[in-house]
Amino acid sequence: MACVSIQGGSPLNGEIHIQGSKNAALPMLAACLLAHGETKLYNCPHIRDVYNMLKILEAMGCHTQMHPDHVTVDTSPALTGEISEADASAMRSSVMLMGAALGRLHYVSIPWPGGCCIGKRPVDIHLKALEAMNVCIRSSDRGLECQTTGLRGSTVDFPYPSVGATENVILAAVLAEDTTVIRHAAKEPEIIDLCLFLNAMGADIHGMGTGCIIIHGVKRLRSIAYRVMPDRIVAGTYLAAAAATGGDVTAVDVGTRDLGPTLDVLADMGCGIVLKNRQVRVIAPPLLLPAECIHTQPFPGFPTDMQSQLMVCLTAARGTSVICEEIFEDRFKIVPWLLKMGADIGIEQNKAVIRGGTPLHGCAVEACDLRGGAALVIAGLMAEGNTLVGRPDYIERGYEDICRDLSQLGAKICKV
Repeated sequence: MACVSIQGGSPLNGEIHIQGSKNAALPMLAACLLAHGETKLYNCPHIRDVYNMLKILEAMGCHTQMHPDHVTVDTSPALTGEISEADASAMRSSVMLMGAALGRLHYVSIPWPGGCCIGKRPVDIHLKALEAMNVCIRSSDRGLECQTTGLRGSTVDFPYPSVGATENVILAAVLAEDTTVIRHAAKEPEIIDLCLFLNAMGADIHGMGTGCIIIHGVKRLRSIAYRVMPDRIVAGTYLAAAAATGGDVTAVDVGTRDLGPTLDVLADMGCGIVLKNRQVRVIAPPLLLPAECIHTQPFPGFPTDMQSQLMVCLTAARGTSVICEEIFEDRFKIVPWLLKMGADIGIEQNKAVIRGGTPLHGCAVEACDLRGGAALVIAGLMAEGNTLVGRPDYIERGYEDICRDLSQLGAKICKV
């Protein structure tokens, strides 16, 4: 079985170019279904989730190609709304194909989606919103069958700002009759990028980045070429690794505003932060400071996708830190592995108490989810001796080549 081998003890230094965003590229690939013809996405990351999405689009009848600097999706052939269980179970993001498929085909049959097991992540708010837009939904143990005689605009009031549900309603609404209003919409930068992409295709969307998004339905969309935004979580992971190892790393081609919540925490931990021309430099202090209390929140709060990486950093801080996970109820899966490496962490429901200053030692650990796997790599970089991180396929869902990238910064790391 493959694993990532890390020899710890080397501070990270240098510059690293940041790949395209996973969480922006995936809904854009789904949105390609809404236009007839060939769409090109530049800066689309070469990651497992993108490959899985392209496989699903191929099975639906699209022609796709992955090039070194872009991906093409041709939706000219006849398409089907049937999605297989094997394809959907590989990734959570397959659920966003519902809105796009309903917009193009008025029908979709999709098994229950897979992905990382970090909590319940229910899709009922997706379904309730789509039903309000004239979609008939039948559910069974095998999955969901959705069809419509024609999508109609509606006012959708989410109980909380769900990223996936916001994306699904946007994708369904752009070709619907009349106007759709999303209240309590998610404000993540990736949703803004999706809306900019759809508007470039001919959609009429306003209010992205606020809690109220308004979509006026249009008759058709056109195929275009578009550049995907950089991945703020990948950038945050590498900058956190710099802080954890006592290094000095500059992330190149990033949105500095998008990284704000993560940079605020790193600054509170004593790191020097330098922002310049879409570059972010993090300079680690001689000794990291503890974080009094970090609460994960929807954007613009601290991202849940950075929680595991910061937890690992805080094991090196001299003092006690607290992380409260407010988004997912099962996102502390790396804690038993960190305890095995020598960390001192206690869990009380959704709260992790990290008593820092305990050195980590290398051993065999195993990734249980995407971001937790990346965090275990950071732990290996900090640890004395050799660390083996099993199940790197989880990490490959969101990072093009974490061994390549960290090696460029001086890490002793390889996949074996």
